[in-house]
Amino acid sequence: MKQGTLFYDRESGRYNFFYVDDNGDRCDYGGIHCGEVLEFKLNEVWIPARVEMGDDREWYLVGLPGLRLDGLEVKAE
Repeated sequence: MKQGTLFYDRESGRYNFFYVDDNGDRCDYGGIHCGEVLEFKLNEVWIPARVEMGDDREWYLVGLPGLRLDGLEVKAE
C-alpha cells in the first residue's frame, strides 16, 4: 500500500505524493490522473473517492465538492 500526503506539483500540473516502499526508500507516486480512485483520510476515516478535473481546470474529489486537496492523507494500492 502506498500512503502519503497530497501536494500540487506545478511542473506536472497534477497532484502527487511521496510514499515509503517496503525497502524504506522514499518514492514518487508519479502524479494522480483524472478518474483515478484512491482513499482519502477525512476525520480519521478512509474514504474512497475518484479524482477529476473540472472545466475550470481545478482538481476535485467526486462527491466532496470544495474540499481542499493539498495536505490530505492519501493511499493507493
